[in-house]
Amino acid sequence: MLSKAMRRCVQFVCLLVLLAGAASAQMKMSVEKLVTFVKSSVEMKEDDRKVADMVKKIQLSNQLDAKTIESLQELGAGRLTVAALKTLRTDSASLPAVPSPVTVVAPKVTGAPIPAPDAESQQKVLAAITQNAVNYSEGLPNFICMQVTRRYVAQNGSDNFRLTDTIAERLSYNEHHEDYKVISVNGTPVLNRKHEQLGGATSSGEFGSMLYEIFTPESHTEFQWERWGKLRDHVMHVFSFRVRLENSKYSITAEEVKRTVTVGYHGLIYADRDTNNVMRITMEADDIPEDFPIRSASETLDYDTISLSGMKFILPLKVDMRMKDGRNTMKNQAEFRLYNKFGADTSIIFDNAPEALPEDNKNTEGK
Repeated sequence: MLSKAMRRCVQFVCLLVLLAGAASAQMKMSVEKLVTFVKSSVEMKEDDRKVADMVKKIQLSNQLDAKTIESLQELGAGRLTVAALKTLRTDSASLPAVPSPVTVVAPKVTGAPIPAPDAESQQKVLAAITQNAVNYSEGLPNFICMQVTRRYVAQNGSDNFRLTDTIAERLSYNEHHEDYKVISVNGTPVLNRKHEQLGGATSSGEFGSMLYEIFTPESHTEFQWERWGKLRDHVMHVFSFRVRLENSKYSITAEEVKRTVTVGYHGLIYADRDTNNVMRITMEADDIPEDFPIRSASETLDYDTISLSGMKFILPLKVDMRMKDGRNTMKNQAEFRLYNKFGADTSIIFDNAPEALPEDNKNTEGK
């Protein structure tokens, strides 16, 4: 009789064979079978790159949703696998939805899981999170920091991203106003170039405006409790949200045609259970006009606790922004460094852009 571990191994090998055959024959696979494969790979501690390569060869027969990907990430799916799943999700967006929700069951763990709060408690938590969020900008200090943005492009529907440029900017936040000054591009110092003159995909407004727009009453945001989460060893309340087009101020600009559209959006917020401070926002655009060049847009913004002059503040750590047109996918990864209090005599030396943050210093789900 085979042990449980051996049975799982046999099942995983069978799945690999099935996937290899499916890829060679260009057969489609359901989301349910995809979930089974990824779960088995996590249990067997298979190499992330190998699993991601297999996922890239899958053609789905129905629509993969963000919640399923998030759940697989919580189970332990690796960074490359998650990236491949996100590409699958984009590619399957026009396919039929799964007839019934695919449940991703977490592996058994030692100790009882945290029970979900009841409806009344959820509302109290959401009220506390909302209060912190709408007051967030008022509590921000005046500061300067370095924003390093690495811009990538993947062509013809692939997920092989190529670095196109690295931009270092001096970002000052003074009296609730952001000001960007470009310091260097690809390590070469530049003078008198504004953030708006960079061209391509750019991002701004991470210091309060994104958070405020989600939680302001004028947005009529629809919130719903999703689950408990974990972010850098902190337990998180995870709520889903949606801002409908008629209430949205979120806009996307297509530089090549000089056109800007307003879109609705949805996503998740991760709020620390102990402080009720939002520590991560994920959001994706809805209602993009069919004749608009940009076909999808998403952002993930991570916050961290930063010390300034002996005091601690919740400030942005990094943002990942992605846009996709008919052929290419653009990815911006911006990191915020060298925070310092802003003053008339404040001086920070901005050298060439530093190396990217190591993975264990980034806000990564489950780490």
